[in-house]
Amino acid sequence: MVATIETVAFDGIEACPVEVQVLIANGLPSFTVVGLPDKAVTEARERVRAALSALGLSLPPKRITVNLSPADRPKEGSHYDLPIATGLLVAMGVLPSDSLSETIVMGELGLDGSVRAVPGVLPAAIYANSQSFDMVCPKASGAEAAWAGDIGVVAPATLVELVNHLKGTQILSAPEPKLAEPSGPLPDFADVKGQENAKRALEIAAAGGHALLMMGPPGSGKSMLASRMPSILPPLSPAEALEISMIASVAGELGAGGISRERPVRSPHHSASQPALVGGGTRGRPGEVSLAHNGVLFLDELPEFSRSCLEALRQPLENGTAVISRVHARVTYPARFQLIAAMNPCRCGYLADEARACSRAPLCGADYQAKISGPIYDRIDLFVDVPALTAHELSEPAVGEASAQIAERVLHARKLQTARYETAGASQIHVNAHADGKVLEQVLDLEDKALGLIKKAADAYHLSARGYHRVLKVARTIADLDSSIRVASHHVAEALSYRRVDARALIRKSA
Repeated sequence: MVATIETVAFDGIEACPVEVQVLIANGLPSFTVVGLPDKAVTEARERVRAALSALGLSLPPKRITVNLSPADRPKEGSHYDLPIATGLLVAMGVLPSDSLSETIVMGELGLDGSVRAVPGVLPAAIYANSQSFDMVCPKASGAEAAWAGDIGVVAPATLVELVNHLKGTQILSAPEPKLAEPSGPLPDFADVKGQENAKRALEIAAAGGHALLMMGPPGSGKSMLASRMPSILPPLSPAEALEISMIASVAGELGAGGISRERPVRSPHHSASQPALVGGGTRGRPGEVSLAHNGVLFLDELPEFSRSCLEALRQPLENGTAVISRVHARVTYPARFQLIAAMNPCRCGYLADEARACSRAPLCGADYQAKISGPIYDRIDLFVDVPALTAHELSEPAVGEASAQIAERVLHARKLQTARYETAGASQIHVNAHADGKVLEQVLDLEDKALGLIKKAADAYHLSARGYHRVLKVARTIADLDSSIRVASHHVAEALSYRRVDARALIRKSA
């Protein structure tokens, strides 16, 4: 008799069915796992053996073969422990043969028989719901699985509890969906002194989902301003929360099984490798760009990131996806993040300060800024200078708006955009930054003066096609913040003011 248990493997955040087949046959005693298992899966033999021993059972002195089907798909991770153990229990006659039919089983086993949390329970539960299956998962992940919908979830803490439940001698209560604890109060814009231009740029970026680059000398407040960006972003919709939780679940970062309603904010150090930033490794894990999906990716000291890391951002910034190609697999993760970056104008940081600039200024500024390629600059919508504050400005009390007031305008602008794109038949678009050229033409509604201005600016600034459309997207967002149906010339003018000024212009000016 072959015992069969259903579980899953992962292709990105998608769960794919895997059948665990267990056969106990006559022959020399052995325990073999086949079906392209990785090291963690082959080591399951010892964990399963010890967990069964904790139940007072020992493996029969026969030939045990475990096949993970389909056999040509690589199997990775420790979540195969529990399906292998339950398959053995069915094959040994400890559990009824139909006790786990139409049930997805996953979980790691401890040597004491405990069932421990594993990554990917949420997407596995969503797959189980799509197939009208039930779910068996660790107790620590039960709240996560409960978000999948109307499915039966059994979440044992130990293998003994699961066996008793399936035999009817103990009833395990179904887990309840759980929300993660809020991280606490966010930094507020009311505490920021000066920097009105930068605060305005951050408001526009938040309203339209635009990428923003702040440039200024050390200590001018770039990182401080970026840390306040989450306080003006609108709350996640249920669909967005579920999507980012699936990514966090696969990455093993969904703490205590609770789903968060806060937008993710990721700020990797500039020493991060390319696989850490965009995803990869032997298991094709999601990177920072995917963990920041529907949230903010803050890159401080942007030119200090390696060239390969920066160039790898091209596709996610343009398409909102991160494609990881390896010899054995090709994995796609969602990566629709909002980029907020900061940098010094040059290596010493004081390019615009004649008293403190190095002897190579302004040539050092051109060299330093050239570490970021033109295509990356072209994908950034807003560029804003963050100058150092004077002692007088620092001594004065902060008198700016609170984050709550700015957040109200941002939320109003986003509601306008969502309604507009639904009317245009593009309901998958919610912010202006994500609109392509064809959809943008339908919703732009430019005044004649605004059209003439953007045409002149495109020639004068030598805007690329991408840059041309990005200026119009920013102008559309500025009009939304004004609750204006049409895009006027002053909206386009403000959008153009946030275009990048090449450091080479400083050299020509000084010559």
